[in-house]
Amino acid sequence: MLPDAKPGGVIPWQTLDRAAVPGGGELTLVRRGEEFAIRMNGAELMASRAHASEEKMAVLAAEAVGSKVERPRVFIGGLGLGYTLRATLDAFPKGVDVVVCELVPQVVTWVKGPLAHLAGNTLKDKRVTVVTDDAVEVMRRSLGRFDALLLDIDNAPTTLVRTKNAQLYSERGVAIARAALTPKGVLVVWSGGPDARFMSRMKAAGFATREERVSEHGRGGRAYTLFVGQLHEQKKARDTAKNGKKR
Repeated sequence: MLPDAKPGGVIPWQTLDRAAVPGGGELTLVRRGEEFAIRMNGAELMASRAHASEEKMAVLAAEAVGSKVERPRVFIGGLGLGYTLRATLDAFPKGVDVVVCELVPQVVTWVKGPLAHLAGNTLKDKRVTVVTDDAVEVMRRSLGRFDALLLDIDNAPTTLVRTKNAQLYSERGVAIARAALTPKGVLVVWSGGPDARFMSRMKAAGFATREERVSEHGRGGRAYTLFVGQLHEQKKARDTAKNGKKR
């Protein structure tokens, strides 16, 4: 049953649940009619009305990995409302193995419960493994494991809702991400807007990098930025050879 509308026909937001964020802060799950959103300390992080950019992350990664990898391994940093996971399962080959890392356990509970219908009960898929941990720490423990990394952790490299997430966008964070990839792996990072410094860090780490702009509401709507970085085995081999000669 939908909440009663206010005078004038406006449906108010209804708070469904709250969850503490490790290190500080609070997430709130809210609903207005058939629309859902997750907020942090009152600021909206994601909403069911707009998710084209989250889905595009998976599409771009699948295109980069191609069909040469029979059982691709994909890491998703940030479960959100489940849209990136749904798109990953659809865009990659059926043999895909997906690890989803979510810092806040309650978000996993929400996606299994009141949000399950949004992305088609993705967490019931046997190809999916959920880890409740910090994404950087999981990548640090995953040397050369993944063919694709899809990271939607915060609003942007310099516009953070959680200060600790700065490590993800630092030179060290990008290096950790690269080390978690296979030789031809791809990194896709969601952002609220462009960031030339972050692009430079990706390039310095050895990624062939580009920006993709995704509009959520057609030409007149807000556009988000996806940083796409592709590793190339030949370049990595050349770098290794150069390092060997220097020794």
